[in-house]
Amino acid sequence: MRSNRIGGLLFAFVASSAVVFSAATASAQQPYDGLWHVTVTTKTGSCDATTSSTLTVTEGKITAPGAGISGTVGSGGLVRVSINGAYANGQLSGNSGSGKWNGASAGVPCSGRWEASRQ
Repeated sequence: MRSNRIGGLLFAFVASSAVVFSAATASAQQPYDGLWHVTVTTKTGSCDATTSSTLTVTEGKITAPGAGISGTVGSGGLVRVSINGAYANGQLSGNSGSGKWNGASAGVPCSGRWEASRQ
């Protein structure tokens, strides 16, 4: 289901456990780099009601092992993510953030909210 992929995206944001930076990477670190726990909640549609995962942000790029995630976090905290036809956007500030997502499950549109907290 798309919500699982988003949860796995943002928001596996559930499969990472550590981020290792070299000295060169550390100097390029962005304010929101690190591990983020993300909870995705469906408000409309038949996608899973709630999923949670952990994502890694490195130099402003969002990744998750095993997930085809394409996403960024700007230096001001603006989040933009896509995964397999589902999209999410929102805002991080300090150690937390939230936003909206939309996608589909079996061709039926789904949408909802996501919340994130820095690990």
